[in-house]
Amino acid sequence: MLTPQFNLAIHAELVIDLFAGGGGASTGIEQAIGRAVDIAINHDPEAISLHQANHPQTRHFVSDVFEVDPVKVTDGQPVGLLWASPDCKHFSKAKGGQPVSKKIRSLAWVVCKWAKAVRPRVICLENVEEFQTWGPLGADNRPCPERKGKTFKRWVSSLQGMGYTVEWRELRACDYGAPTIRKRLFLVARCDGQPILWPAATHAAPASLPAKAKKLNPWRTAAECIDWSITAPSIFERKKPLAEATCRRIAKGIMRYVVDAAEPFIVQYHSAKRAGDDRTASLGNPLPTQTTENRFALAVPTLIQTGYGEREGQAPRALDLHKPIGTLVGSQKHALVSAFLAKHYTGVVGSDMADPVATVTSVDHHSLVTANLIHLGPGDRNAGGKRYSQRKRLRHVCDDCRRRMDVHAGQHQPW
Repeated sequence: MLTPQFNLAIHAELVIDLFAGGGGASTGIEQAIGRAVDIAINHDPEAISLHQANHPQTRHFVSDVFEVDPVKVTDGQPVGLLWASPDCKHFSKAKGGQPVSKKIRSLAWVVCKWAKAVRPRVICLENVEEFQTWGPLGADNRPCPERKGKTFKRWVSSLQGMGYTVEWRELRACDYGAPTIRKRLFLVARCDGQPILWPAATHAAPASLPAKAKKLNPWRTAAECIDWSITAPSIFERKKPLAEATCRRIAKGIMRYVVDAAEPFIVQYHSAKRAGDDRTASLGNPLPTQTTENRFALAVPTLIQTGYGEREGQAPRALDLHKPIGTLVGSQKHALVSAFLAKHYTGVVGSDMADPVATVTSVDHHSLVTANLIHLGPGDRNAGGKRYSQRKRLRHVCDDCRRRMDVHAGQHQPW
């Protein structure tokens, strides 16, 4: 039996997506209630166009949310659910100390307009956690720290004054089966006398007691979201060079997940590929027969965050593929950094590690390419006491290692 919160007679009532984007929220609502959202509103024609493609059964309005008349667009029908995800960028901490827009920060007041005009039985609002700090701006168009949260409290009081019970919580998507650590504020208001029930977590951190005891599922990971069969272009062959901060993140990620990785994996690329073949091998298992030919490669990918700068003194942000991914936004903020197989004839050409290796000849034409970036400061010295050059250098795999696949732990020094 469904709980009262979800046991709504929603089919006889309208469902409104007030700040409809491409249709993500509407898709979730549709999965929950078993039918399409009735009305979607957004001022952006491109957003509404995408929503129309994803939800053709929905009525769409390209308009400023404050210009829409709730009574007119609902045509007197009762509203069961009003979903609102107002623009959050002028609340988010990603905005930093930059001036913010009072108009954008005031968008949530339209929820009160709908509550007064058509009295939806259930109202849901989703936003960044900083929405709770909504308050007046100072003369510099920055939030006034002394009046932090005052507008939010007034907004909640407005809904309560119209007979709504209001509750809110900060929830992480990874605790409910999504492979992202995205944390958001969810607020529920209802006026039908039914209690507000919050869903119980279904997932937890793999190292936590509930996950170890198998009471909750372990978090899903970023690695699940990546199609490893797709060959990615090299980030070092861009027309526009990478930013210095991005290079620092790559170097940090390579050190953490390649050079110092506890669980890399081995690729066998000498046999013909059959459908469904998995030619990776765990380092925890014995290796197959070793031959004089180079038939194994160590490959460790890493995920870096490319779009956000670090604060002063903060380490570059390289992400673990075995953890949920961070919030995905409209622009490119993540990149996969991985080892690849290089062929040293007719130019240096990259080869997919998932494909069979090309013809092996008496001349060494193949090598596994991966690198770690080492910053050699003026006080650094090698094992022989010789001072290093004050430049960043790449350490290549030596010919001896490439051909014999010997393990030379600690035998090589940077040149």
